[in-house]
Amino acid sequence: MRQWPLIESLDEPWTWIKGYLSAKQQMLLIEEAETYPYERPEVTVYGKGHRIPRTQIWFGDDGVEYQYSGLLVSPAPWPYYARRLKDLLRRDFGLMSNGLLVNRYAGGSDCMGWHADDEVELLPGSDIASVSLGEGRDFVVRHNRTGQKRWLYLESGDLLLMHFPMQQQWQHSVPKRLRQQGTRWNFTFRSLIPDFHSPGSNTSFI
Repeated sequence: MRQWPLIESLDEPWTWIKGYLSAKQQMLLIEEAETYPYERPEVTVYGKGHRIPRTQIWFGDDGVEYQYSGLLVSPAPWPYYARRLKDLLRRDFGLMSNGLLVNRYAGGSDCMGWHADDEVELLPGSDIASVSLGEGRDFVVRHNRTGQKRWLYLESGDLLLMHFPMQQQWQHSVPKRLRQQGTRWNFTFRSLIPDFHSPGSNTSFI
């Protein structure tokens, strides 16, 4: 198995693998990602509707719907190379993901505010894999209790494995960087409870 340079800490619930994807893998994924039918949905924050400051699309298996900020999203079918990447993550790390959120940052004014990926339909105890493509951007994490921050500059081809219980202990964000003009894509692979939002489903934990 190919070896990668690791940046990790025993005190923090993530593993950063720089250059996980080869140049060819990055090229194929970016070429495919440029064809995705992105949307800029309106979400509800503190009772008010807002368009998100980036575009995105949700892919996944049948019945894997994702809900956040009052928005319920049904999955689009898996694209070819995105599925290949999902299979690669399963082979290398045993990640059994069944959903993928792709965020596209068209430039430095596109961003992501503070949040945690802790939605109720996520499989309890599961990890999240985040793959960066294109322009490098700061990825900032902040501890819920202490306010301690960590700044990770994620570049094209990097993989960030966010282990349980990171989402319960830390928030993360992608702040604006107005001097940066290049496009960044972020692929986050998640494991969800199938049919969680289906009528009559008894899989809900709440």
